[in-house]
Amino acid sequence: MPLSKNHLPTSETPLVVATLLHFRRQVPWMYALLAINATALAYTHAGLAPRWMTHALPALLVPLILWRMFRWLMPPTPEMLTEAGATRMINRATVLGSFFAVAFVSWALGLAAYGGPYEHGHVVVFIGITVLGCLFCLTHLPGAATAVGILVSVPLVVYCLLSGNPVFVSVGVNIALVTAVFLIVLKDAHRVFHNLIASRNALVTERQQAQRLSDENRLLAHTDVLTGLPNRRYFFGALEAMLEARHQPDPAAPATPFCVGVLDLDRFKAINDTYGHVCGDRLLGEIGQRLNAAAQGPLTVARLGGDEFGVLFDGPPDLAQPAIRALCSNIHVPIAIDGFEVTLGCSAGIAVYPEAGTTAHALFDRSDYALYHVKAHQRGGCAVFSHEQEALIRVEQRVEAALQVACLERELELHYQPIFDTRTMTVTSVEALARWKSPVLGEVAPATLIAAAERLGVINAVTLILFERALTSLTVLPDPVSLSFNLSAQDLMSPSTMREIVRMIVATNISPKRIIFEVTETSLVTDMAAAREALERLRDFGVRTALDDFGTGYSSLCSLHELPLDILKVDRTFVNGMATGSGRSMVAAIRNLAQSLSLDCTMEGIETENQLIEVTLAGYRYAQGYLLGRPMPIDALLMTMREQHVHLPEAARHSVG
Repeated sequence: MPLSKNHLPTSETPLVVATLLHFRRQVPWMYALLAINATALAYTHAGLAPRWMTHALPALLVPLILWRMFRWLMPPTPEMLTEAGATRMINRATVLGSFFAVAFVSWALGLAAYGGPYEHGHVVVFIGITVLGCLFCLTHLPGAATAVGILVSVPLVVYCLLSGNPVFVSVGVNIALVTAVFLIVLKDAHRVFHNLIASRNALVTERQQAQRLSDENRLLAHTDVLTGLPNRRYFFGALEAMLEARHQPDPAAPATPFCVGVLDLDRFKAINDTYGHVCGDRLLGEIGQRLNAAAQGPLTVARLGGDEFGVLFDGPPDLAQPAIRALCSNIHVPIAIDGFEVTLGCSAGIAVYPEAGTTAHALFDRSDYALYHVKAHQRGGCAVFSHEQEALIRVEQRVEAALQVACLERELELHYQPIFDTRTMTVTSVEALARWKSPVLGEVAPATLIAAAERLGVINAVTLILFERALTSLTVLPDPVSLSFNLSAQDLMSPSTMREIVRMIVATNISPKRIIFEVTETSLVTDMAAAREALERLRDFGVRTALDDFGTGYSSLCSLHELPLDILKVDRTFVNGMATGSGRSMVAAIRNLAQSLSLDCTMEGIETENQLIEVTLAGYRYAQGYLLGRPMPIDALLMTMREQHVHLPEAARHSVG
């Protein structure tokens, strides 16, 4: 009887178990053949042989046969599907086969003593047909087949030889020869069967090894080696899978929300530069372990690159925000490395599907924009992308579109804000400030212009156009007056831009000492080493450098020690705080720090007489702000300076006149 599909041998079945399972498919037929032939033999000898031989013995043997047959038809037990259990079953089948062979051949030859030649021939045929049928059913058990063949064939041949009947002798010898040939063929077939099973199992093993290697390679391809977290490829693959799972055939059906977050470490760049990249890698490894331990349930965390991590939260924002804030708090716990503790902050931005977007690109960009907003206004916080930010994105897109088609030579211009010596109240320098009047958008804020130019990669072109005009304006300013010009991070990182700036200065025959390049702390932390190298080359050329907006960044003291600076421009927020005693103390402390480093100090944002008096009393030599002078075109600046009886160059007097 065939087995059910659940009990067929599979490609992973051990050899002995596969042998047993194939044998199970044939052994019921063997017992059925034996029961039928025994019944027929007993029937043909009824009335000729004693009743105990034709009735009693078959009544014992045939039920035993049928019981064994139905036992083999029962589903295999779990023990039988193990190598040890299958081996025991095969050994038991060999013993029982030998027992039945001895029992039935003895019984059949006993019946041959009764009846005439017809009955004797029936006994020989019964034994010959039965043994060949049983051997065929024992194909997968060559040991049992050999035992049965010998135990049956030898008594049969002896019986035929002793009968003296030439027909019986020839039949007996023929059956013995056929049995021998069958056993030889059976053994060869069983060897082929074993080789087939072994080859199949070897192939399965190779496939399993290949699959394991493939899984390991896939895991490595989706794992960040440094932190052990999933990497950028895995993150975006998982994001695409979540979007696919949210796909709704019916657009009107409500979508199940999920959140995409971006985490960015605060102060990591400064720590990396201060203590080295080895320390930075160890920090990232420790943070990766913390995030990996916290990434459970609906939360998935991946390292996107550098000190940036991506978060997927399969749930609404009211649950995502506390979970992501907990990640940030976990990162904030101090980390002990080589005997000292390092504390990092973390800022996070979140975008919600489908409100913020329905594509991976849109969701990630908006979470990144929310992060940018947090770092600019609430460093260390966590915010969800809002409709207000969506409006800002649209404004930025309009600015970028207008900038891409703008005629920069015609639309860009400079305004100049004077910087005064608080002791003499005379103009010592002017700061050149970019202005863009777009025919499409009208007046565009300078910060918006610079940010858009950096995103579009045209900031270097903008810088060179504006610097050329600044140099032209410097030629009409009186010789003691210097020019301050702002450089962006991309300017400092561009060797070709820096070489062109130097070439332009040389071409004008203006003394490099009259030029001050201003840089901000945020532009320096992008690559402190490269920024330092660029500023040192400028300083070697003769220009001066100033650190602008001091106090708004997080690497101020590091910047003061590492960079070739001449001037410190203190951010306007400190002026606003001078109404309190602690604010005045802070302003005085900054001045003392600058003096100890031989740096000149300029206070920005002076808007009232009291502020001017306070910074002068605090020892600040230079001041800048709306009280002293607003940004204005060069002609207006020259007119103001003429009214103050400042001696102007001949070219400037003609320009004003």
